[in-house]
Amino acid sequence: MPEKITVVGSINMDLVTSTDRMPEQGETILGENFAVIPGGKGANQAVAAAKLGAYVHFIGRVGSDVFGGRLITHMKEQGVSTDDLEQVSDEPSGTASIILAEQDNRIIVVPGANNTVTPEVVAAREDVIAESDIMLLQLEIPLESAVKAAELAAAHDTTVILNPAPMQDLPKALLDNVDYFTPNEHELLPLFQNEPDASIYHSRCVMTKGADGVLFTEDNKERHIPGYPVEPVDTTGAGDTFNGALAAALTRNVPLPEACRFANAAAALSVQKMGAQGGMPMQHEVENFLKNKQDRS
Repeated sequence: MPEKITVVGSINMDLVTSTDRMPEQGETILGENFAVIPGGKGANQAVAAAKLGAYVHFIGRVGSDVFGGRLITHMKEQGVSTDDLEQVSDEPSGTASIILAEQDNRIIVVPGANNTVTPEVVAAREDVIAESDIMLLQLEIPLESAVKAAELAAAHDTTVILNPAPMQDLPKALLDNVDYFTPNEHELLPLFQNEPDASIYHSRCVMTKGADGVLFTEDNKERHIPGYPVEPVDTTGAGDTFNGALAAALTRNVPLPEACRFANAAAALSVQKMGAQGGMPMQHEVENFLKNKQDRS
């Protein structure tokens, strides 16, 4: 059986509006385009890893509505196992309202069925987690469920990657069971502010800096892996692409510096197309991108 990544996380339908500028408070402006696109940080990371050649299993929930059915079908089409992607009748599918303007984005997430991914739901899938090489977590499901997932992963020696977004205070029970934290530069400072010995956790961080690349610690020294500056079309999902790509590379036993280069390249390719998942590259596209960069250096 190939190496397996299990994602425990959110799945949403993204409602994306493009316009030339962000509206001011109380202002109505005309948009340029509107699209309904599958998203959610958990689903995005799962799709990114699957498109990059990993075997990916997804644990999550959607509503018994039109969005829910479309989301499940889409995940299957992307090569993600949906055996534990359940539909529930008491909550709608999660949604994210996204405004794209001025090469940036603003997002409002309504969790819906994602809030029903309880610790009990996670615990019922312990066998799936136990069989996984890597588990990817984010914070768009209840925090106590992320804590439970990390606890189960640690008990079975499954590597845990936590993308700490959206940012919130994290209990020590979660922090201690994470192997790699992947904050961006805005999330790093508050991430461990309540921990007296934050250096323990800082040493496990892979901090993303957009086009500037990635910072991490190796052999007690800070390492910088440069990014690949490109002209962005849509930055939504770039961080999720990075996380999925990092996990995919690590399952192939790629050393961390090379895994970061691979993830940087995947993220750079992703922002050149519209949509969080629509821009996510295939494995051969990333490899060709990296080869072209090496040939020109």
